[in-house]
Amino acid sequence: MVLDNAKYQRCKVVMEKATELHIELLFLPTYSPNLNLIERLWRFVRKKCLYSRYYETSREFESAIANCLDDINIGKKPQLRKLMSLKFQLFPVPTERSANSQKSAA
Repeated sequence: MVLDNAKYQRCKVVMEKATELHIELLFLPTYSPNLNLIERLWRFVRKKCLYSRYYETSREFESAIANCLDDINIGKKPQLRKLMSLKFQLFPVPTERSANSQKSAA
């Protein structure tokens, strides 16, 4: 199961229960919303129905979000297919040797 680094997800109770149920927990690196798919979806929703729009009431605001989410499987599937990909660009952790070679090149 992939989780972010929230403290409540790393607590003793959660860790013990995951072990008991034979669930492997994979924690995303800190400050990496680009790796968290729900953050990508929320950014998409904000862009589609919240940016540069004014809603007179909270009910209109909620309705705009609900409508956007309801329409995901119908009209927004092609856009989301690319956005929700599990292909991430990861950068290798620099080794001491490569860090020193970069300093000497500068």
